[in-house]
Amino acid sequence: MPLYNTHHIKLYNTLSGEKEIFQPITEGYVGMYVCGPTVYSNVHLGNVRTFMSFDMIFRYLKHLGYKVRYVRNITDAGHLENDADVGEDKITKKARLEAIEPMEIVQRYTVDFHNVLTTFNFLPPSIEPTATGHIIEQIELIQSIIDNGFGYTVNGSVYFDVHKYNESNEYGILSKRKLEDLIHNTRALDGQSDKKNPQDFALWKKAEPTHIMRWPSPWSDGFPGWHLECTAMSTKYLGDYFDIHGGGMDLKFPHHECEIAQNQASKGQALVKYWMHANMLELNGARMSKSTGNYINPAELLSGDNDIMSKAYNPSVIRFFMMQASYRSVLDLTDDGLAAAEKGFHRLMDAISLMANLKTNSSSSFNVSEWKQKCYDAMNDDFNTPILIATLFEAVKFINQIKDGSASVTPEDLAILKETIDAFVFDVLGLVNISKESTGSDKLTGAVEILINLRKEARLNKDFALSDKIRNELAEAGIQLNDSREGTTFTTN
Repeated sequence: MPLYNTHHIKLYNTLSGEKEIFQPITEGYVGMYVCGPTVYSNVHLGNVRTFMSFDMIFRYLKHLGYKVRYVRNITDAGHLENDADVGEDKITKKARLEAIEPMEIVQRYTVDFHNVLTTFNFLPPSIEPTATGHIIEQIELIQSIIDNGFGYTVNGSVYFDVHKYNESNEYGILSKRKLEDLIHNTRALDGQSDKKNPQDFALWKKAEPTHIMRWPSPWSDGFPGWHLECTAMSTKYLGDYFDIHGGGMDLKFPHHECEIAQNQASKGQALVKYWMHANMLELNGARMSKSTGNYINPAELLSGDNDIMSKAYNPSVIRFFMMQASYRSVLDLTDDGLAAAEKGFHRLMDAISLMANLKTNSSSSFNVSEWKQKCYDAMNDDFNTPILIATLFEAVKFINQIKDGSASVTPEDLAILKETIDAFVFDVLGLVNISKESTGSDKLTGAVEILINLRKEARLNKDFALSDKIRNELAEAGIQLNDSREGTTFTTN
């Protein structure tokens, strides 16, 4: 029997503003769409956090036994500067600056995106469609919107009539914004004179003569609107109404709001049952911004080649750090926070390594079944990874007590403990055991073991000065010795 029959998730639905019991449209199956990157530059660390959140959700749904079709797109055309309907295409602009073809830009940064996500141990999505690969579907979607009276053509461009739509629908249903307020707060902008109203948005843009990325359509040679792409690709692979649509908080308005309007206008029904949004990543208490210099990209964080962090951090340590906050919370990336996460991560991995050699007993001094249920309770409460991690550390404490002889565990409970920790640490949180890497190479491990043995001999010979010297100098080198009745082990800081 699949686990989802006994473990029921409550997730926060941005549409209702409440936690709701997750009930897929089709029992046992989940369709999930997440807005992917616009591939005109290296992937932003904030985007990595968003995609990591949905990777974790994808993993947990699969763990519960759901058959998940996870669609995450690549935007490779149509995303104009400042997320607007005017200006230059972001990819085309980068290609012009580098004097290369736009699709060279797309290829370069798509490869970068995949490499970064692989480094952080992401599972690949089920389908990764591109905007340029679905031009026909987008043209058909636009035509249906026009046929239903919600789109209009001006000088070869097609716009969505927000005011007409709002007469029979609610534009702002997701973001809780009222059209009247949007009208009041909108100022006239140059280049928007083709629109009936400033709130209208582009479904298709006629390409200027210098615009490289263009396709034929019934209205003009041009390109699709950014908002349209996700509606076309999500419904093609998940149906006109599907379970989960995710993305960053910054996409809630106008991008996701426009997606809802487009589907309602073309199909006459809602797009998604549950809307989920991951919150932002800050750096040292402030918004990440290249213009202010408060910025670090994934490669710089991983290599240590930056002026912000004191050292390089392993991708699993960074992932562990990000999982220590709820996906709906703003997360502040700091050197102190990463350093603390690194220590916690190694404590967790060291405890996992200890389980292989723990001695069992006829009784357990820890309620393993109750602890296991707490792990599921945490994840079932809107994927609460901070509470899950705190619960995992209850097991870490217990494992260390067993090792020290102050607690006991039966063989059956130890098996449950190991199986559960493996499932949540590696399968759900997506961490990688880097215990060997954290202590250096096998040669370094052997060298430290030699020093441990020399220290043991010194203590047997009552040469405590030498014993202390070995311990202290190893500590200065970042290697911490841990003495117990079972012997001496070591970890790195």
